[in-house]
Order: sequence, then C-alpha cells, then structure tokens
Amino acid sequence: MIFHVRKWIERMKFMLVFVLFTYALYHMLVLLTGWIEPAPRYKEPTGKAVKVFQNHVSLTDEGPMGERLKLFYWLGE
Repeated sequence: MIFHVRKWIERMKFMLVFVLFTYALYHMLVLLTGWIEPAPRYKEPTGKAVKVFQNHVSLTDEGPMGERLKLFYWLGE
C-alpha cells in the first residue's frame, strides 16, 4: 500500500478551506437574518404613541366550546 503524502495534504487544504468558507457563510447569514428581521410586534411604543388592545372575547372558563376554540386560534396559545 502506497501512502501519498502530497495527495493527503491537498485534501486537508481543501477541507480547511471548505470549513472556513462554511463558517464565514454561516455568520454572514446570521447577520443578514438580524438585519431583515421585522421589528418586534409587542414592544413598548416610543414617543407619544399609546399601545391599545381591546379583547372582545370573554376569557372565562364557562364560555361555550366554540368560543374557547376561536379564542385559542385567535391568540395562538
């Protein structure tokens, strides 16, 4: 069995470059994701803005099952 050192060195160089480029691409995608992510919907408003929310559905346990199911789908909880 012949062991070609030059061939293995070339393979190791390729693997090193591949890992470095993969690492760099991952971090570029993380930065891009942070840049294009929309602003949080539920954050506290700034300036003179007032956050208003009116809940039309009662949160009691005695409500009919259909109303509770609609509330579940509406709130997503």
